[in-house]
Amino acid sequence: MAVDNSTSDPHTPRPQLSTVDSAIIAVYFALNVAVGIWSSCRASRNTVSGYFLAGRDMTWWPIGASLFASSEGSGLFIGLAGSGAAGGLAVAGFEWNATYVLLALAWVFVPIYLSSEIVTMPEYMQKRYGGQRIRVYLSVLSLLLSVFTKISIDLYAGALFVHICLGWNFYLSTIIMLAITALYTIAGGLTAVIYTDALQTLVMVVGAVILMIKAFEQIGGYEQLAEAYARAVPSRTISNTTCHVPRADAMHMFRDPYTGDLPWTGMTFGLTIMAAWYWCTDQVRVHGAALPHSCLPGSL
Repeated sequence: MAVDNSTSDPHTPRPQLSTVDSAIIAVYFALNVAVGIWSSCRASRNTVSGYFLAGRDMTWWPIGASLFASSEGSGLFIGLAGSGAAGGLAVAGFEWNATYVLLALAWVFVPIYLSSEIVTMPEYMQKRYGGQRIRVYLSVLSLLLSVFTKISIDLYAGALFVHICLGWNFYLSTIIMLAITALYTIAGGLTAVIYTDALQTLVMVVGAVILMIKAFEQIGGYEQLAEAYARAVPSRTISNTTCHVPRADAMHMFRDPYTGDLPWTGMTFGLTIMAAWYWCTDQVRVHGAALPHSCLPGSL
């Protein structure tokens, strides 16, 4: 096994895509901008409720799609896929854990938020405990956490994809992504965000299914995938480490509580505590849950 510890610029452009691939990407960006402009023209921007809450008249499917797209962005497609390639299937436990936590959001948390007539979590904290300081503190903390742990990562992942695929300057790619997003977000408010997110969900789900089918066709099925993974060693490794060696339990979802890197005890019980914050109190989910009263469980 050759060991190559040389460093290279991660932003070095890779080989360009074919003409058909570039055309598909161009159509995607054009369609995304078109949906953003259309929804901006359709949005009711004359009132606070119309701009920030989409007039509270959204149906359930674009809201659900928007919540999905907000959590399954470019950071997850690149980062979680990389974690899966490095450590195996257990990383999927983060998404499996979300299934029953989201049920708690729908049946427990959302009715409380709607009955409290709140739009943001800082607003709820002020109503629950009183005082303006806790509202300001949580607002500032949430903003900083969002910028440094979510928005920046998603921007980096998205710009990296554009940079590698199209060969554009990395920083130019970042600026273009910010400009396009800001254009329809500021112009159309939450209505534009929801409809463009719905488009992103369609693209991500259809694209992921096609990619999965093609990948299994190429490798020959799950058994062949497990065998190939066990033999997979990167060409570039770090000296005096074993992190590049595939784990013996890579294809196990529930791993040993003592030797596993993602022990089943922590992924089952400990992760639920963090997931309750992420899925049930994070501002993105609360804001979406506060939209329409018609989306309460039992009224679909």
